[in-house]
Order: sequence, then C-alpha cells, then structure tokens
Amino acid sequence: MTYRPRSLLALAILVLSALPGAARAQTATSPSSTVSIEQVWSRATPKSASTAAIYMTLVNKGPADDRLIAASTPVASIAGLHEMTVDANNVMKMRPIEGGIPVGTGGSATLKPGGLHIMLEGLKAPLEAGQSFPVTLTFEKAGTVQVTATVQGPGAAAPPAMGGMTHDMTHDMNSMGAAPKTP
Repeated sequence: MTYRPRSLLALAILVLSALPGAARAQTATSPSSTVSIEQVWSRATPKSASTAAIYMTLVNKGPADDRLIAASTPVASIAGLHEMTVDANNVMKMRPIEGGIPVGTGGSATLKPGGLHIMLEGLKAPLEAGQSFPVTLTFEKAGTVQVTATVQGPGAAAPPAMGGMTHDMTHDMNSMGAAPKTP
C-alpha cells in the first residue's frame, strides 16, 4: 500500500489528537496570526472549590505590541486577569490587572502559578484531572482566539514537558500535500 504525504499527515494528526490531553501540547494562533497561545492548562480542584486558575504562554509574532484584555469560559461565571505578587513583608497578594497583560512585539508573557494567571470565579463544577474545557481570549489588536485548557492534577506546577513537540493549528490546508522544505 502506498501512502501519499497528505495521508501520512492526516494519520499523524489523528494519532496526536487521540493522545490524552495531559500528554499533548497545544498551540493556537489568533486569526490574524500575530499571537500564539501555548500550553493552556489548569489544575484539578476539590469538589467544594469555587475558584481556579488558567495558565499559558502568549507569544507575540506580530509587528506591534499587543495585550490580553479579557477571557471567558463556560466553566466559570467570571474569568479575570490577575497577578500574584510578594510584598516587602513577604506576604503574597493577588490583584486584578488593570489594562490587560502586555505582550511586546517579538516577546512573550507566561501565565504561571505564583504570577500572572486567569482567575476563574464561580466554578460551575469541579475541574477534574484529564478533562479539558474551552477558553476564549480577547486581545487588543489580535482579536478573539479560542483555545482549550487541559486540567492537570491538583498539585501540578506546570504542564507536562513535550520534548519540543508542538501542534500549530494554522497550517494552510492547500499545502498539506507539498513536500517539506529543507534548510
């Protein structure tokens, strides 16, 4: 049986999409292809929890500075942009971010535990390890981007390492059958 490049690519996509969420890297790109969102994740919550957080990395590939200005998800009543800081007395404080999270041209912003994050309030159900849920991100210039957050274990400090593997959702469907370019 002979496989064409399109068939092999389709098979690879099918195999990768069948992997459990915890073992899969995710990259989404804004419709204008200026902001890339990588490794969107959250932690599992206890049954009685009403809050959670979402973490990710934002990469600005565009010609101008941008900023994440809003987020929403159907799993919570409120999704706000927050930051954890430690004051001069070593007291950790969380506060909403006014004006959004900046992502400079050619730069990135990492949302991670103990720092920048999307705070979920009014959870509609507990978040369970292995599940995933949709998140809508709104950027000042890049517009709206839909991503999927994968829920890790309750004590997770970061998403699982993927050894450099990424999944870019911006492939040109017309060029999938083309032979790869060599450097």
